[in-house]
Amino acid sequence: MASAATQSMATDDIPSYQRVEPGSINIDVEDLTKIKTEQPKDIDKATEEWASAFNKAIQSHDHAGLTDLFLPNAFWRDHLCLTWDFHTMKGTDKIKEFVAQGGGCRLKNIEVDRSSDFRKPVVAGFDGQGKVQGVQTFLTTESDVGRGMGVARLVQTEGKLKAFTLFTSMRELKGHEEATFGRRPEGVSHGGQPGRKNWQERRIADENFEDSEPTVLILGAGQGGLTPAARLKMLGVSALIIDRNERVGDNWRQRYHQLTLHDPVWYDHLPYINFPANWPIFTPKDKLAEFFETYAKLLELNVWTSTEIKASNWDQSKGQWTVVLERRKEPGVVETRTLHPKHIIQATGHSGEKNFPSHIPGISGFKGDRLCHSSEFTGAKMDGKGKNAIVVGCCNSGHDIAQDFYEKGYDVTMIQRSSTCVASSKAILEIGLAGLYDEQGPPVEDADVAFWSIPASVLKSIQIDVTAAQNKHDEKILQGLEKAGFKLDQGPDRAGLFMKYFQRGGGYYIDVGASQLIADGKIKIKQGQEIAEVLPHGIKFADGTELSADEIVFATGYKNMRTQTRKIFGDELAEQVNDVWGFDEEGELRTMWRKTGHPGFWFFGGNLALCRYWSRMVALQIKALEEGICKYDD
Repeated sequence: MASAATQSMATDDIPSYQRVEPGSINIDVEDLTKIKTEQPKDIDKATEEWASAFNKAIQSHDHAGLTDLFLPNAFWRDHLCLTWDFHTMKGTDKIKEFVAQGGGCRLKNIEVDRSSDFRKPVVAGFDGQGKVQGVQTFLTTESDVGRGMGVARLVQTEGKLKAFTLFTSMRELKGHEEATFGRRPEGVSHGGQPGRKNWQERRIADENFEDSEPTVLILGAGQGGLTPAARLKMLGVSALIIDRNERVGDNWRQRYHQLTLHDPVWYDHLPYINFPANWPIFTPKDKLAEFFETYAKLLELNVWTSTEIKASNWDQSKGQWTVVLERRKEPGVVETRTLHPKHIIQATGHSGEKNFPSHIPGISGFKGDRLCHSSEFTGAKMDGKGKNAIVVGCCNSGHDIAQDFYEKGYDVTMIQRSSTCVASSKAILEIGLAGLYDEQGPPVEDADVAFWSIPASVLKSIQIDVTAAQNKHDEKILQGLEKAGFKLDQGPDRAGLFMKYFQRGGGYYIDVGASQLIADGKIKIKQGQEIAEVLPHGIKFADGTELSADEIVFATGYKNMRTQTRKIFGDELAEQVNDVWGFDEEGELRTMWRKTGHPGFWFFGGNLALCRYWSRMVALQIKALEEGICKYDD
């Protein structure tokens, strides 16, 4: 499935848009034109016959019969239904080998799901243009320990349906279903109980862990901390979120002044509580922060703000941590607590420490008004007329900051050292996410299952078509950028920003206005030159040219998530866990949301949409471990 075990060429020899996270895979592009499709006369009957034959094969351990239900180069992607990890198998030999290992298939039964028009069997396009068509159906699944959902994409060959892709994803553990809807808590205990506490008193005691300890300690109260905490709560697993900020949501409040999410509201809903029907399409940072604070209160999540880890140690024999926390409860009052969680989730952001180029000669001698990393940039000053600003970096943050400088009257230049993948927000809404994450789209969790059911190399093929359509939509502004000297790329293998995000974690801009400012010359571009030196009042480049600056902002991204692990937990743990992000050889994202290499330690991060889906996956793994349903080495 991957073109190489790792990207082994020297980094300088690889175009920036083809680069991946070190040690990860530049995933292949699946050739969908090889699929020869013809439609069955009766879709419902043919789909039922395929599902029945599938069940017969897995229940009788007929592995040869099972693989006969797949195309030779078919995919089976699985999230926790077959194993306690995430896998994508390509080809009938790999599928047969995988299902046969361990004595048989954990999956026991599938059924065609006709509960909605979106889920029922329909003719659908498998590529990005709708030219390659087959039958798509949602499934319900049952394994030895859980129930789930799936999606099958089927094509007719030699008179019967065969699977091109199959996806199976666990949704709940048998006997440990979420405490929602018909299993919601009673909320009251009637009768004579002298001295009983009311809800508020019980809530305070729970939040402070007065008579108990959390099973899971979560670092970070952003979307990466709140979503797994919510999922764990519904599974009856006690969790405590800690954050060094004063309030939930401060990780967003404290970012640059004009920040607004570039993803639309339909893509960003959180588990259990959707954004209200009047919520803006694009969420301002402070509004999102307020929602996060409300979300934590409504779901009764246990959060200690103004709290930091002072010491930690893992006891392998007991399978638990000893963690010393320092909690500032009010001015002058500091509480020290020692807890013994069985799991720690590092949810300090998808990336790690800021990637700040402190090695550049002269950087400490800058005499202007401000030199900082984008994470420290609070906003341009109100009257910037006569001031010069330089923004180093041309991705989302760099563009937003440059636009902020321009709007405040600065003369601003962006430094673009390589190339950037650009797509307008409108193109993404009307093309990239249309039909799945939009106002008329399916329920968001159905959309998630549909999206994650696509194997990575198939998704890459689809995104090539999507990117081409978005480029056509954006043709005028893209031409304007190139005329202004801005260097564009189309992402890895021309597959656009989605794949650039998954393979590299950045390198793109979702245009919300800055591109036109660049095309009009209102934001200047310095392209293709490395910084040789920071001068007392500007920057000198490798070609000998200089730019003056009163303010310099380095929008140069972040390091791997392991860098924060090293800072918080020390070298020993950081060396035991695996690198985070980028595809593994099967096309699954590395280490995030799955076993890290160290028992009881998990990485969690990503945008709101990723956190919504993968929070269920990590919560199910932890619940299964705690109930003895599986072991860490399974």
